[in-house]
Amino acid sequence: MTGFDAQHQPDAGRMREFDTGATRDTNEGKLDYEGFLSPLALRRFAQYMHHHRKQADGKLRASDNWQKGMPQEVYLQSLMRHVMDVWLIQRGYKQVAEAMTVEEALCGVMFNVQGLLHERLATWHSIHTAGPPAPLAKETE
Repeated sequence: MTGFDAQHQPDAGRMREFDTGATRDTNEGKLDYEGFLSPLALRRFAQYMHHHRKQADGKLRASDNWQKGMPQEVYLQSLMRHVMDVWLIQRGYKQVAEAMTVEEALCGVMFNVQGLLHERLATWHSIHTAGPPAPLAKETE
């Protein structure tokens, strides 16, 4: 499967009815985010990302700053460093690893995998459509 081949698949109009009388189409052919993702892992990843929002100059970057785009090579190089840290820590060489914990290293892997996948999909989307998707409007706090 490449690009956006995994689009929503219609459920052929089948409906379900609940004990309350409410009706809804079935889940057949729909992506199951709740089943595919771990809330524990996503929460830990969000903590990692929030911690790393502080830049070297002391300023706080926007949480979606990474979505502005980075070269795929940058993600790949960083991914490999974090994979090495996971490997070193798992093998008992924590003193050699750059990451403090295996969780930190795994979150770094997760960030770089997500960023690399995002760049590939964004590139595919730009090539196969009229351009990049319009940014979502931010709510004011």
